[in-house]
Formats: sequence, C-alpha cells, structure tokens
Amino acid sequence: MAAGSGGSGGSGGGPGPGPGGGGGPAGSGPGPGSGGGLCSGGELHPRTGRLVSLSACGRTARRQQPGQEFNHGLVLSREPLRDGRVFTVRIDRKVNSWSGSIEIGVTALDPSVLDFPSSATGLKGGSWVVSGCSVLRDGRSVLEEYGQDLDQLGEGDRVGVERTVAGELRLWVNGRDCGVAATGLPARVWAVVDLYGKCTQITVLHPEPGFSSSTPIPIPPLEPSAPYEDSALAEQGTSGDEDFASMELSEVVSNAILSAYNGGLLNVNLSSPPAGEGLGSSCAATSPILTSNDALLFHEKCGTLIKLSNNNKTAERRRPLDEFNNGVVMTNRPLRDNEMFEIRIDKLVDKWSGSIEIGVTTHNPNNLEYPATMTNLQSGTIMMSGCGILTNGKGTRREYCEFSLDELQEGDHIGLTRKSNSALHFFINGIDQGVATPLTPPVVYGVVDLYGMAVKVTIVHNNNHSDRLRRNNAILRALSPEGALRRAVPATQAEPERLLFHPNCGQKAAITHEGRTALRPHATDDFNHGVVLSSRALRDGEVFQVRIDKMVDKWAGSIEIGVTTHNPAYLQLPSTMTNLRSGTWMMTGNGVMHNGTTILDEYGHNLDRLKAGDTVGVVRREDGTLHFFVNGMTQGPAAWNVPPGVYAVVDLYGQAAQATIVDDVEVPPVPEPFPEGNNQVSPSSPSSAAGGSDLRFHQLHGSNAVITNGGRTALRHNCRSEFNDAIVISNRALRDGELFEIVIQKMVDRWSGSIEAGVTAIRPEDLEFPNTMTDIDYDTWMLSGTAIMQDGNTMRNNYGCDLDALGTGARIGMMRTAKGDLHYFINGQDQGAACSGLPPEVYAVVDLYGQCVQVSITNATGPMDNSLATSNSATEKSFPLHSPVAGVAHRFHSTCGKNVTLEEDGTRAVRAAGYAHGLVFSTKELKTEEVFEVKVEELDEKWAGSLRLGLTTLAPGEMGPGAVSGPGLPPSLPELRTKTTWMVSSCEVRRDGQLQRMNYGRNLERLGVGSRVGIRRGTDDTMHILVDGEDMGPAATGIAKNVWAVLDLYGPVRSVSIVSSTRLEEPECTQPPSPTSDTGSEGEEDDEGEQHGLGGQDQVAIIPTALEFLENHGKNILLSNGNRTATRVASYNQGIVVISQPLVPQLLVQVRIDFLNRQWTSSLILGVITCPPERLNFPASACALKRAAWLLRGHGVFHNGLKICEKFGPNLDTCPEGTILGLRIDSSGGLHLHVNGMDQGVAVPDVPQPCHALVDLYGQCEQVTIVNPEPGAANGKSAGTQGDMEKADMVDGIKESVCWGPLPAASPLKSCEYHALCSRFQELLLLPEDYFMPLPKRSLCYCESCRKLRGDEAHRRRGEPPREYALPFGWCRFNLRVNPRLEAGTLTKKWHMAYHGSNVAAVRRVLDRGELGAGTASILSCRPLKGDPGGGFEEPGENCAPSREEQPPPVLLSPSLQYAGAEILASKVQFRDPKSQRTHQAQVAFQVCVRPGSYTPGPPSAALREPPDPHFSPAELEWVTKEKGATLLYALLVRVE
Repeated sequence: MAAGSGGSGGSGGGPGPGPGGGGGPAGSGPGPGSGGGLCSGGELHPRTGRLVSLSACGRTARRQQPGQEFNHGLVLSREPLRDGRVFTVRIDRKVNSWSGSIEIGVTALDPSVLDFPSSATGLKGGSWVVSGCSVLRDGRSVLEEYGQDLDQLGEGDRVGVERTVAGELRLWVNGRDCGVAATGLPARVWAVVDLYGKCTQITVLHPEPGFSSSTPIPIPPLEPSAPYEDSALAEQGTSGDEDFASMELSEVVSNAILSAYNGGLLNVNLSSPPAGEGLGSSCAATSPILTSNDALLFHEKCGTLIKLSNNNKTAERRRPLDEFNNGVVMTNRPLRDNEMFEIRIDKLVDKWSGSIEIGVTTHNPNNLEYPATMTNLQSGTIMMSGCGILTNGKGTRREYCEFSLDELQEGDHIGLTRKSNSALHFFINGIDQGVATPLTPPVVYGVVDLYGMAVKVTIVHNNNHSDRLRRNNAILRALSPEGALRRAVPATQAEPERLLFHPNCGQKAAITHEGRTALRPHATDDFNHGVVLSSRALRDGEVFQVRIDKMVDKWAGSIEIGVTTHNPAYLQLPSTMTNLRSGTWMMTGNGVMHNGTTILDEYGHNLDRLKAGDTVGVVRREDGTLHFFVNGMTQGPAAWNVPPGVYAVVDLYGQAAQATIVDDVEVPPVPEPFPEGNNQVSPSSPSSAAGGSDLRFHQLHGSNAVITNGGRTALRHNCRSEFNDAIVISNRALRDGELFEIVIQKMVDRWSGSIEAGVTAIRPEDLEFPNTMTDIDYDTWMLSGTAIMQDGNTMRNNYGCDLDALGTGARIGMMRTAKGDLHYFINGQDQGAACSGLPPEVYAVVDLYGQCVQVSITNATGPMDNSLATSNSATEKSFPLHSPVAGVAHRFHSTCGKNVTLEEDGTRAVRAAGYAHGLVFSTKELKTEEVFEVKVEELDEKWAGSLRLGLTTLAPGEMGPGAVSGPGLPPSLPELRTKTTWMVSSCEVRRDGQLQRMNYGRNLERLGVGSRVGIRRGTDDTMHILVDGEDMGPAATGIAKNVWAVLDLYGPVRSVSIVSSTRLEEPECTQPPSPTSDTGSEGEEDDEGEQHGLGGQDQVAIIPTALEFLENHGKNILLSNGNRTATRVASYNQGIVVISQPLVPQLLVQVRIDFLNRQWTSSLILGVITCPPERLNFPASACALKRAAWLLRGHGVFHNGLKICEKFGPNLDTCPEGTILGLRIDSSGGLHLHVNGMDQGVAVPDVPQPCHALVDLYGQCEQVTIVNPEPGAANGKSAGTQGDMEKADMVDGIKESVCWGPLPAASPLKSCEYHALCSRFQELLLLPEDYFMPLPKRSLCYCESCRKLRGDEAHRRRGEPPREYALPFGWCRFNLRVNPRLEAGTLTKKWHMAYHGSNVAAVRRVLDRGELGAGTASILSCRPLKGDPGGGFEEPGENCAPSREEQPPPVLLSPSLQYAGAEILASKVQFRDPKSQRTHQAQVAFQVCVRPGSYTPGPPSAALREPPDPHFSPAELEWVTKEKGATLLYALLVRVE
C-alpha cells in the first residue's frame, strides 16, 4: 500500500503535505488511505520479556517497574521482516535511573518458541543487535564505531532496522540511513527491540520504505495516555489522566528534566520539520552526527615505541618485554566539557612493576616533544597514577580512590571527563571516582601513558561497551536503596524453585546436566577462569551446596565459594572471584575475603584440603549473617550485614575441576548469632564460651579507622598516606579475668612505630579520639613498644615484650585481673603484670599506629580459665610439666638463714618472720644438667621484691647459722660475696652482687602460688633458670664446676617446697679408661656420643605412651594401623604428617620407610616444627613451611625454607625401603638425626621447645610407620635397624649396604676400596689376630666417602674436663682388644683422646708392651707376659719406686692426627699391594687415651713442611708425658697413599 495516499494528513514527520491537509504537527490518526489501520502489519509479537506489557493493539510496549528493573524488556515483531521495509519504533518514554538505553536489531529465532533472555545481547543463534554505537552478533562485538549513539536519543526520536534484498542490516535514526551494520543475514529474520536501561516505552510506527525508497510516510501521533496504559487497563477503558495521576512526582520531574536535557544540550528536535522540507532538511533538524574528524582518536604523533592501529583508536607499545616506557599517546583534539574520554585495557605483561597512567595536559601534541613517561612533564599536566593524582609530576593526592590502576586487569575500562564546572573526574569501569582536581584548564587533551605492565589500549566511545553497562547497572541496582529493600520479583512472576548454575560462566568453565553441574573441561591446562554463579538470588535461610566431583593434582589451591550482589547475566566474570572489588564475600582456603580483602584469616575447615566427594555450602540468614558449611557442618558466622538478594558463587579454582549442586541436604541448624552491645552474659551463655565472646570494636573510632566484619575487624584506610588517627575501642568494659585478644593481620613497612594497646576508663561516647592514644592525659594505660605509659607518661620501661617487634600473625591480649592488675599476653603467653591499681570498668583500646594496618578479634577473646581471674599468679597449666629425674628427692642443707625453718624432712623451707634472712642451699653440689626445682607454697604480699636464686661456690657447711656479729650468712643473697655467687633477682642477673645483665627471662616478681622455678648448670658452664618448666636460656657463663644451688626467700615469697630429685649416684672410679669389649667399630662413636647426649641407657628417654600421627595432615595422606602408619595415596606431594606427641628431650622418635615409588625423584623430608600443628594448614610440600620449621632434606638442613647447612649426614633421597630414620632432642636442645640407630650428630642446635616431629612423604616415599623403641633400644640403637636389603640393591650406583646399614653378616666396608687396601697392608704386618677386635667391629674407615656417608664431624670432645680432638680423617682404624680385667676401670671415660705417630718396625713392640712407654703389664689379652705365671696383671708394691733405668722415656702426643701423622713423626714405608701389584706408601699411628693432668701441652717440637692443624692453638698442639700408665692403646691407624 502507498503510505499517506489518502486520509486526513500524515505525521508531521512526512516530507510533504498530504491530501488531507497536513503538514501540521502529529495529532491526527491515519486516514482511510493508510491501508490496514493500526492493528495490522507492524504489530509486536504477544510473547515478550517478563517485565513487558503491550497495549494499543500490540503496537506499544512498556517495561514495568522502571525505577527498580533495567532489563527483561525484550519485544520482537509479530512477523518476519520484509526485504526493503524499515521496522521503525518511536521512543515514548525514558527515565534517568540507569545507564544505557534502547537496543534494536534482528534475530533468526522464532519468537513463538523463543526462551526470552534478560536482554537482547543474550540472544544467540543468529542475532544482530545495535547497542549504543556498537554492533553485536550473538552477544559479541563485531563493529565498535557505527552510526549514531542510540544511548543519546531522546523521547520522540525514531529508530528502525531494515533487511535489504542483499541480506544487509541497516539502521535508520529519525529517517536517516546510518549505513550497513552487518551482512550475510538469513532470509527470515524478526525485528527485535530491547527496552533497556533508560528506555521504558516504545511504539511501533508504520513500515517505512527502505534504502531505495523516498516515499513519505505518515507517523501516528504521540498519544499522552497510551504510554501509561497496560493491556488490562486499556480493556477496562481506564483514562490516561488517571494513570498519569498515579505516577510518582519524582518520575514526572525526572522525565521533565531529562526531556529538557535531551532537547537542549543534545540539540534533539522533538517537533516536526516545516512543511515542504525534504529528507535532508529533516536530518538537519536532528542531532548532528559526528564526522570521523570529530571523533576522539589517538593523535598520529606519539611516543617513540607506540604503534597505532584500528583507525588510530588502538595504541600498542612495541617490545613490551624489553622496554617499559616511551609509550605516551594523546588525543587528536582537545576534550569538550562533559565529554567522556574512555579506554579499554587490551593487553598487559607481568614483567614490570607499575602500569597504565591516564590524565589530561594543556600541551598540544603537534608541538610536544614526548617524554619517556608523562609524569616527567613539569607543566600543564594532571595524571592519575596508581591510586593517586600527580600534578606536573608531583603528588597532590596520594589516595584518590580505592581502585589502583596498577591492579586493573585486561578488559577493564578507564575514563575521564572535564566537567563544565572545570572539575576533573576519573572513571573506573564506568564508576565515577569523584573529583580529582576542582580546577582544570579549559583546553586540555586526553593523554595515556602505556607504562610498565600496560601494553595495549583501545578508545571506546561513550558507554558503548554493553558488557560494562550491564555490570554497572547491576552495581547501581545493588547500591540503590530500593534495590536493597526490594524483594526479588512479584508473586505473579515466581522464580524457579530449583537452584541451577547460570549459563553465563567463566571463560574456561562449562555448564552441563541441565544447569546442575559446572566443570573446567581443560582443568590440567588452566587453573582459573572457572567462576560460576547461581541462576537466581538466594532466599534468606536457603542453603546453596555443591559436591566436588573431580579434582586434579597439578595446581595449588582449590574450590572457593561465596555470594555476590552482582547479577550473573550482566557480570563480566573475572579470572577468579577474589579479584572482584565490590559486593562479594568468598571463603578461600580457611579464610574469608570481602571485596578481595581478607577479613578472617583462620575461619574454618581448609577448603584446599577437600577431596572429591566432599561438599561445601553457603547460606545467608535473615539477620544478614553469612555462614559456610563443609560436609554439612557449619563453620560459624563468616560475615555480617550481607544485603539480601545475593547470588551464590562457586570458583572452580586450582585443583577443583567439577562440582554439582546438591539438593535436599539435611544441614544442621545454624547457631544463633552472639548478642551485641553491653549485655551482661551469664557464665553458661554461649558468649561466655571460648571463641564466643560478645566483645567487638565499638562503632565510634578514630577518623582513619574502619570497622568491618561485624565489629570484629578494624583497619586503617589510606595506610600509606596516614599513620595515625586510627584508635578503636571495645564495645563494652572488660570483665575481671576476661581476655581481649587481637591478631595483627596486615602491616606496611612505610612508617616507624607500630601497634599500641591498652585500656582506658573513658567511655567510648565520652572519648574525643586524639591522633594517638598516648595523647590522652587521664584514665588511660597503654603499652607502646616496651614502655608502659599511664596518662601519656612513661611509668616503666623494658616491659617483657616489644610491640614494635611483632609481625603479621602475632596475637596481643589484654586482661584486667580481679586485683586491678593489667596483664598483657603475646601469642597466648602471659607477660606478667604491667601495672596495677586499675579502676573496675576499663575498655580495651587499640591504636592502629604506624606499621600496623589491620587487626581482628580472635576466638580466644573471653573469660580465661586460670587464676589470673582472681590473682596475679600463673597456674601450673601455664607451661608444660616435666617429670622429675628418677631418684631421691633433693633436700635443703641444714645451714640456712636465721629466719628459715626447714620442714618435711628438709624438702620444705618457710621464712618464719621478717622479709630477709631467708637463704637456703642444696644439700649437695649440682651435677651437670641437674635441675634443682622448687614450687612456691605461700606468699606474703605485704612485702615487695622477689624470690632470688642462683649458684654459689660456697659450701653450705663452711659457715654456721647466721649471727648478728661474726661469721655467718648475710641477710640477703646479693650480699653473699665470700665466695663467687651467681644469682637472678626479678629479671636482673648479678655476680657477687654486681649487675651483669638486665631484662633476663620472666620477671620473678610475677611468681604466684603454685609457680615452679628451677636452676641448672649446663655442660657448657652456663647457668639456666627455669620457670614453670620453661628454660629462660643462659643467664650467666663461666660457672665454676663445684657449685651449690642457693635460694633467698625474700620479700613476698614466704615458703617453697622441692619438687625435683637428684640423680642416682654412680660409683666413682680412678682406674684409667679403656674401650669396652663390645663396642667394636662403633666404640669411638659410643665414647664420643656422650658429649652429644647419647651416653648410656639412663640418658635417652623411653616413650611414655604409644606414638601416633596427628589427624591433621596433608590432603593425600591416609592413616592406618592405629594412626601409626601414614600412606600417600595420590600424586607426589601433599603428604605431610606430624607426630601428635611433642618431642621429649632424649626421646628417640623413629619411622621406618615401608614403600618407595621409583617413578618420582627425591624422597621424604624429616624435621620438626615448633608451632601447634593441630590447626596448621599444611602446604603441598614441607619446603613451603616458612615459620618455625627445621627440616632435613637430601644432604641439607633448612630453616623456614632457607638452607642453613650444605652437607649434613647421608642423603635422605637415597634411603632404601626398610631404612629407619629417627629424630632426637638432646638435653641442650640440639636436634639429632639417627639413621638405622646410628647418630649422625647435631643437625640443628637450640631448637625451641615444645616441638613436634614432622615427616613429609614426598616424591618416592609413599609409606612410613612409626617404630616404637624396644627394651634395650634406649641407648640409641634400635632392634631391627638392619634393614632387609638385598646385596645387589643399588642406589645411584652405590650399594645400599654401604649407605644404610648392611645385613649382620656383611661388613659395610667391604665395598670400600681404600679400606680393603689398608686391610691388606695391615695383614702384611703379620700382627697376631688376638690383638684386634673380631669382625664386624674390627675396623672403621675414615676415607672421604665413608666418613661423609656417616656424616662424621671433624672434631669431638672427650674427657673431664672435656678436651677437643680431631677424628682421623684419611686413615683407617683397627680397634684393639681390651684386657677384661682392666675394663672396669674404663667406664667413666674421663680420659682424653690423642694420637701418636709411629713406624712399622715399632708397632709389634708397642703392642707387646701394651702402652707407649715401658711397663710390666700387658693390657692386651693375647698372651701372658714372661715372668707372670698367673697370666694376670700385678700391681706394683706400695711405696715401690722404679729404678732409674726403668724410668719411661717422654712420649709425644697430639689431639690432631694432621700433626701426629706428619712424616717426621710417622715415617713412611713402601709396599707392593699383593692384589694390584702396585707400589704404595703407608704410615702407621696409634690412637690412645691419655689421663688428664698427666701431660704438658706445648708448641710443636717437630719442624713441619706444612703448617700444623689450624683448628688447634699452636701452644697446645703437642702433649708430652713421662708418667708411666698415663696412656692406653685404643686403636692402630693406617694410611696408604
């Protein structure tokens, strides 16, 4: 039909007058000649988006709830488009609540069967949509800059689409053709219109002629009533006036403002053009279309490394991995007022620090010499860099916004605009960051610096990126008040009951099983981009739970779960959900993150340790609390004040590869939240339980402080530009004995000083928060560093802890006792009374000062179960108890101070009167490592001071009881100066009354009833104090050998009782020592081991209870055999296990390697950790432990991941199956490694206590079992240490028998060529076999290979007093047999060890004599001497002096075989090896025991070609003895060259 061929005038938009008179404004309907009327031809399809209502015979569409919803406004044409005809709609109504507007296009999808998405960009399967000025195909942009921006159209503007005969898509705006938008359209397409964002109502106009037609068309009038009628009201004849009256006034005002804005600022003419104007004049009357010269592009002149493309809309920095600057680009023209200059980040690299910078400059790019970086420009330039603003290269605002440009990812948008009021605003992903600077020059160019990580950007024009628009709309809706309070949807449009995954998911994720299952199909190739969301928002109390179906072992990390306010339909999904900086709460690992920031560090079960089949869930309660579930068990509240209408989120990260939604799961009820406020809670209430305190941070705080996480977390924002004004205070006063504990979660290294903590009697409502809390001059007590401050004044220095030294993870607690004392706790340890006299009601206060940025209240906050609630004393539960040494109880000596009374058989001392004259002594001298320990029984608190204790060389029997005059005991210990005395008083160490050291250990003034205190003299001549079983470390050095324990019952300590016991006496023996007959080749190690705490059976602890592995272990571990066997069931890592019982000194803990898998490299790792293992989150490998860990791995020793020893002991990576490895802590805290019962020496000295043994079943090692010591194994050797190994088993080309202990019948030295060579030389000497020990204890090789396999130390100590000697490295030792009649004299092993160089001719003669000097008795048992028919040893007669000719010659000895084995002292001899027939040179020497005091040390008398052993002092390198019987032959040594 011919449009406008008859009737009474067409639309005012027609190009010419109609027959019915018409060029007036649109006001009359079409005439009879219109052909078909309104209800034919261009109707909309009755099936629409769920918020659309149709009226006016299906020609008008309106989106309901326009102030609350911005989408679900999709409508399609009833019939497919006819080629060459334009489907045109008029915009009837717009609102200003949203960004974005009408979208229009075509689709090949039949509307009668279409499942309508929420927006047109969700249409797939052959859909082309124009959005803004972009063209999208199936939701993806195919043309960035096209036609006129649809978002700028106003009410009354017309827009249409046409499919041409050639299959092209053309867009028409107000009758003007915008050109080809797409090609290759199917023959059958329907028009599609999306009433999106601001556009809320449209009306379909008559079909217009297409690209080749110029026939005028009539336009129906804009009827005022039509836009406000829905179909139901139209049928009832409801008037437009009534509907208009029902509109909110705000909507009317908004529409009026919007119309004025569109009509004025955008120059959109809403009236008809004058009659007689043609199409061209009609176009001229509408808004101007920007020409290519008018569009914002990058200027052709740019930085030296910049390459422009995409019609100068894209800039890229060349050589991004080699260069990081010279990447400045500017716009081709100045920016207009209110014009948005926006770019999209297309590419980043990880090599550099720093990233993109953007801003404006007054410099014309034609005249500018581009700098290397824009911040080098010193004039006319304003740049945003990081999160700050730089003006002319200098920082003017350090913290401009919460976003940092350095943290943006690929795909993020950055924009800026200069407002008409001269203010400069920056935009991140469309969100206005506020005023950056109020005064911006009128003429400025946009400038971008592709610096550091930023490589490529593209200009995007004025909100044309549909994905970003939808994300911002979701953010706006989440932030709007009505959005937060609005229910999800009306009851008439109920959401689907079943929770599914939304089809919009991460790039590497896929949704299957009808939306029930989410997976990463290529989980072994990528570890992220696996974010999936629920298809609808969660209802209050509705649990969203998923089951982990599949996991991979390649990555670290695992599933993460949470909620978000973002609608999945419009969210541009990040690579991982924790990168989202708004509206998101996620549980990751065992922490909780809000908007990418950790708010809870240790929340619940570690998600990284879950396995396939485990379930995780999340629920939002009606009170806004968020709870997580693991395997159906609630983990407690994780966040508070979470808004309603949140969507569930699952991030299939790392190891998590597939998860399925679980329906109808019985979940335990979520516990009620703890009460807030100042409520009084009974002891039986939940909040009085551990971890359930109602203590929070008060809502009032310093100006730079922020309270989050339901009042449990406090942080200082702008932490790099502000260091104070961040005081936070508890929400109520502390109760007596109630602990307020916080954990430091975040620190910065920008400032000096750190957290300050204390209490104040000022109520939060009355407190005017100062810059720092130490500025308060009344009713406030604070700990700052080590200083205790009251009312801003220092009242005490050098308190027991230093807050400035604490780091992330440290815990700080404060408690007021019933007596009014303030106690601080560091990591759970009481630091003692800081001050006293506190008023009854005090509030905990924390100053987030300097380096400390964020803290959270811990679960330990609440009443404490100890005596500090009623007194200032510590209980016996404060520290671990150690059983006293078996034996007879210690006693006090009868000699004591005049005010002391001894009771209970001398085990209890009471000061009967006064405060002094309370000295008491031990009955006997203290032996080395013996602990003398007492317990405080009674206090008299009217006195000040403290208990004093120490060691003295004064024998108690030398002085009688104290007297007023004459000799006697002094009134106090500091005055005891007649003999050398070391003592500790309070925290001071004194010698003979003179101060030697301050701030030692715990202050003894803090001892309470039940406290235990002890003293010990170490093997290294040090004095140690023990408080409640905890060693305070060495207090003094150089302690004399013969000392007694001394105590001074001074001041408040009135009585003590002994709780320790003395070791059982051993018989002293003056006989010379000799090797025992059963030591064999390990004889020296047994002797030398005494210096390392091996000793005899009384020195190694027996396991009190059966050892077992802790239930907390690596995720790939399976425990069996009563938790005594650990098996790694998957992969090569995640195999850490810890023995549940802490290591006891001298307790040998052993594990056996049961199974090895040779497909892997490396093997088990052994070590100790000193942190509590019950809640430790074990990493994939023990090497990743960075705190309180000492590990033995391969040949090395590691501390907190750093190697501290290069070569120690044998290589653990070569341990065969059956090897038994052990760990032992000696009495001095040294960590020993045992291999098949053989001590490898001290690996780590001074390991803190308590500690737990750790085993990492890594690589080849797949199973270990705890080996409990059997009777007789306490001496360091364990039954079954000889592994069941085949002789042919090889490890790296070395027989296992060499490394790891052979079968009993085989010697480990048979495979050593050097040992075999030395043995063949020893056989050539034709020495009687009876001189030597039988096999296998006959010999020991000290060649380079053998001694390294054993891990021998180069030097050892032996004798009393201990004296150092060198091991015979490079020699082979043949152990000599001992005369059994002399063996009893060798048990004390108090003689020193030395070497004597000899020659081959003298060996037989020396062995026959039995010593180096002449003698009458043979210590060897091979045969009796002549003249000794009894065959035994004859003691010389008493007072029988030897004749002059019997005086022995002097004997030269040395503790170093490097000196004693020199050629001048041990002559060389040539011999031919009977096996190889090669000629070698050989030397012999003797290893001997020397009686202490029988020799004189001196400088070397022999002239050496090479310098002597530098380890020994030259003045003591040569020992000379003339005494008969002063030496004892120990072994024959052989060296072959």
